[in-house]
Amino acid sequence: MDFKTIFTNPALKQRQRGFALAEAWVTVGVTALLLMVVVSFTQFSGRSFAALFNYVELDDINRIAMDRITRDVRQAVRVQSATTNLLVLVDADGVSTITYRYFPSTRELKRTRSDLPAVEELILKECDRLAFSIGQRNTIYGSYDVYPVATPGTAKVINVTWSCSRTIFGIKENTESVQTARIVIRKQGT
Repeated sequence: MDFKTIFTNPALKQRQRGFALAEAWVTVGVTALLLMVVVSFTQFSGRSFAALFNYVELDDINRIAMDRITRDVRQAVRVQSATTNLLVLVDADGVSTITYRYFPSTRELKRTRSDLPAVEELILKECDRLAFSIGQRNTIYGSYDVYPVATPGTAKVINVTWSCSRTIFGIKENTESVQTARIVIRKQGT
């Protein structure tokens, strides 16, 4: 027969019952703090990835648009007309025209070719501002600027600049892409 000694201490029994209310509140507070940190990090990461994706996508779209405009200007024979929001080029065949028109209200740049059915091709969207300007090949002494021209017929250089932007989760943040180029008409005579 085995005899076991059992001590009955009332203070020991109270400790073994479970958490006290204060301990439960501390646990809830620490858990809430950790959850807030995880949610904040997830939100920050989501915004960062969205901004990075926007930068990459805007850069690709802008590069393709700039390549298209550059190719058309370099192959053009001359400028037929030009304003801040409109550029009309006479194509290499000397008959058809290529028109670039910027619509500030819809934030779009569209391209139309006259020898094809009148279909406007969307070149840029989400474009906040765009400006065409024309100039001569000669540079102004002491700078990189070109002399402005009096008429589109004497234009030999096209300057184009635009700025596109997007919003992230409904807020316009730091997702802006600015493009600027000076393109010389190559097929034009002196």
